[in-house]
Amino acid sequence: MSSLQSVFKQLKDERKRAQKELARLEEAISAFGKLVGKRAGKVQRKLSATARKKIAAAQRARWAKLKAK
Repeated sequence: MSSLQSVFKQLKDERKRAQKELARLEEAISAFGKLVGKRAGKVQRKLSATARKKIAAAQRARWAKLKAK
């Protein structure tokens, strides 16, 4: 029985170590995400509905031209 208890204790210790490591990884991911998530100086441009329709029509024309060949 003693060997089973020592194995059980080792497993519990390993679980604690893994939980601490996971917590450190979560902190690192969170910190890195804050750095990457920022878009300093970049403004996302929005297309009007008309512009999107023109782009879509041009793409459809390109596909039709390729399929015709």
